[in-house]
Amino acid sequence: MKKALSGILLILIMILTVSPVTSAADMQIQIDGVTLVSEVKPEIKNSRMMVPLRVISENLWATVNWSGSDVILKKRDLEVVITLNSNKAAVNGKPVLLDAKPYLKDNRTFVPLRFIAQAFDCNVMYTNAIATIKTKPFYIDGVKITAVHEEFQMTMGSIMAEIKGNAYIEEMYNILKQNKGAEVEAPGNLSPNYRFAEGYDRTIQVYFVSEKGDYVERFSFYSSILSIGESEDKRRILMYADTENKWYTFTSKAYHEILKLNSITSMYGFQTTISNSTP
Repeated sequence: MKKALSGILLILIMILTVSPVTSAADMQIQIDGVTLVSEVKPEIKNSRMMVPLRVISENLWATVNWSGSDVILKKRDLEVVITLNSNKAAVNGKPVLLDAKPYLKDNRTFVPLRFIAQAFDCNVMYTNAIATIKTKPFYIDGVKITAVHEEFQMTMGSIMAEIKGNAYIEEMYNILKQNKGAEVEAPGNLSPNYRFAEGYDRTIQVYFVSEKGDYVERFSFYSSILSIGESEDKRRILMYADTENKWYTFTSKAYHEILKLNSITSMYGFQTTISNSTP
């Protein structure tokens, strides 16, 4: 009788302690607390999570180039090289052995999540069906920045959006700082609320938000009003740096980089609307 009870107890313990198997379709990836939105799901190969290269590279804001079967990822002074169907990789020229080989499926390249994240100095944790990636926080003059707020000026009213994700926050700041042009005089007849200037329309205001919710830095963009028949290349863009109280020229190319960043953050779920005063 005791042997029978012991056997039943052992079976119950085994049933209770066996972890459920999670399918790839159920798995989620979170970056800096934001659940990644993607139509391409991660896969599990040899107990390793494999993710689409484009999804992970764009959300870490790394560029991707191909050289034969090699994939080259770059972000500032960091270069990661991986090879399709090979466990050999390199980080800044230093050889690394992978425990899961990158592969091509349905014209999409899948790479091991943990290796790519750690190569870009991110922490990775797994909890049940969630893979959590934490990137390096971004600071402005020693103040930790947790979000970017963008106010889009419409014909009537405005829309305020919030962008999360340290890589996106840092890239937004870099675009603004690195593409700041020559200092110029302020446009004439600027209204007190900075909404419109003579010959210019305000388009976007960008705020860098601290952990406490304070605006650490603010930038406003003004686009020149084109006459009927004027081509788009005649448009002039000015940037007002609020903390400096100075006006600068800003290139159209850099302005479109901001719009591209907005598009990507919206696509992957890193951008949310926090207010909308349009009719």
